[in-house]
Amino acid sequence: MPGPSGNGAVTRSTLRQQIADALRDEVLAGRLQPGQEFTVKEIADQYGVSATPVREALVDLSAQGLLEADQHRGFRVHQYSVEDFRGIVEARGLVTEGMFHALESGHKRFRDLSDPRVAAAVAAVRRRGEEAQRAADAGDLAVLIGYDLRFWRELSALFGNPYLVDFLHRLRVQSWVCAVQHLRHQGDLRGRLWSGHTRLVDALAQYDTTVARAIVEEYNAHSLVLIERQAEG
Repeated sequence: MPGPSGNGAVTRSTLRQQIADALRDEVLAGRLQPGQEFTVKEIADQYGVSATPVREALVDLSAQGLLEADQHRGFRVHQYSVEDFRGIVEARGLVTEGMFHALESGHKRFRDLSDPRVAAAVAAVRRRGEEAQRAADAGDLAVLIGYDLRFWRELSALFGNPYLVDFLHRLRVQSWVCAVQHLRHQGDLRGRLWSGHTRLVDALAQYDTTVARAIVEEYNAHSLVLIERQAEG
């Protein structure tokens, strides 16, 4: 992690985000497992930084639902139940429904594909979807998560509402943290992970919200069945 440089406040903010991102990736990769505990000092020593940006990063991750704060013992990785996952899937479905409603209402940001910038952005999202699909088909969960998060963040950005983008991204991070906790003991995941990203982009590019809704419903049902079956053993 880069050492301090430049303005102190900017450096601390940058370190805070870098540490938060690094720890989030550790949780998503399953290297920090549910219930695992650690202190601010342990993380600060691990990354060779001061305690202040570490504490701020851990508080941020706690606010996002990835960690739990314990006044006396530090922090622990939050453990998600199957019921938690159902709630997250329902919530992200409500957000995507808002996206589809915006498209049906003639939202200017996504509607005008004649604008070269919009067309280029849609094409970029589709390429991200292709990468996610390849990772899903290969059963490479770690690579899939990275591309999938970028896919949905860039797709939602097409609707021009940064609050929607941030909220959906937070839900998707939480859903992947939960999924990883339930899938981390699985062996071969080839053919078992959802890979309909490009179909969704193509439907939205055609303003076909009926097909887009069906794809998202299929995705949500697939996700629930995958996690529920795993939880049942």
